[in-house]
Amino acid sequence: MKAILTLTAAILACGTLAARADTFDKVKVEAGRQLFDAECHRCHAVDADKASYGPLLEGVVGRRAGSFEGYPYSPALAGAGFVWTPGALKAWMEANDALVPGTKMRHVGIEDPTVQDFIVSYLTSISG
Repeated sequence: MKAILTLTAAILACGTLAARADTFDKVKVEAGRQLFDAECHRCHAVDADKASYGPLLEGVVGRRAGSFEGYPYSPALAGAGFVWTPGALKAWMEANDALVPGTKMRHVGIEDPTVQDFIVSYLTSISG
């Protein structure tokens, strides 16, 4: 009987942890959306129905860099040859001109790793 109670408590704790993790992920995504709106939205849209100066970022996680159809990328980014992973996006946010010298994107740099993580969480959530 004691083993059953212990197992039941463990299962309930896991459920609580999973609920907390889900809540934390939702908070990260929402914080990321707000930070994206503050830092990135003036040049990038996340909805194909909205016009933007920069390439559309919906679906960016997992996309090959410099490959959004119809956007006039710099030769440097068009030929970069990497995929936008969370790590690549964080490096880009911190210092895009160091990651891809010769890119045409003007950027002020987002150096705070927590802010980077939240924005990447948001971009991942809209990348399917």
